[in-house]
Amino acid sequence: MLTFAEEILILLLDDEEGVFLPVDKITLDYALVGAVMMDLAFEDRIDTDLTRFMVVDPSPTGNTTLDPVFRRIREGIDEGKNTRAVIEMLAAEEPGAIQDRTLSRLLERGIVERREDSLSDEMIEHLFLFRSPRYPTIDDAAQREMKARMLDVLFSDEIPLPRDVALICLADACDILVTVFDPKDLDRIRPRIDLLGRMDLIGREMTGMIAEVKRSSIRALAHPRR
Repeated sequence: MLTFAEEILILLLDDEEGVFLPVDKITLDYALVGAVMMDLAFEDRIDTDLTRFMVVDPSPTGNTTLDPVFRRIREGIDEGKNTRAVIEMLAAEEPGAIQDRTLSRLLERGIVERREDSLSDEMIEHLFLFRSPRYPTIDDAAQREMKARMLDVLFSDEIPLPRDVALICLADACDILVTVFDPKDLDRIRPRIDLLGRMDLIGREMTGMIAEVKRSSIRALAHPRR
C-alpha cells in the first residue's frame, strides 16, 4: 500500500513529462507533513483532539518515511502539546527530507525513474534554468488506480473507504485539488468534498488545523512584521 506522501507526490506528478504540477512550496510542505501525520494516525501511533496531540504507541512503524518523522515527534513534543505546534515544528524542519525519502521509495518500487535534464550547461545558463531531475512514470498502474479511486469517490454517492476520504480531505486542505481538477469540475463536486470532510473522523481536526496553519503562514509571508 502506498503512503499518503507517496500518493500526494503521484497526484502532483505529470506522468508524461516527469515534472511536478506547479504548487507553491508552502502547499507542498504542509501536504507532505500532513500526509505523514495522517499515516501515523492510521497506524494508531498518534491521535488528536481539539486541544491535544498524543502519541498513543511509541513503537516504530517499520516505514522508512514515517519513522524518522515519528522519532522527531517523540523527541520534540511535550505531553499535552497541541496539534498546531506539532504541524508548525514539522513544517519548519521535515518537508525536504520527507520528499527525498518518498521519492526514493517510489524509485525503489519501480513506479518512477529519475532522468537528469538533457540540456547543455550553456543552454541552462542562457535560459536561467536550474538543472533538476525529472521523474517520469514507469509503472503508471498505481497512479491510474489512485486517481480512479478519487474520481469514484468524488463523482458518486457511494460510501468511500476511510483512506480515500482522508486523502481527498488532505489534498483539499492543502489546496492541491485546485491544481489537479478543472475549476468547473471542482465547483461541481465541492458539496461532495465538504460532505467527505464531515466524514473524515481520523483526520478532521488535523486537516482543519493544517489548512489554518498554512493560511497563517501565507499571511505572515505577505505581511511580515517590521
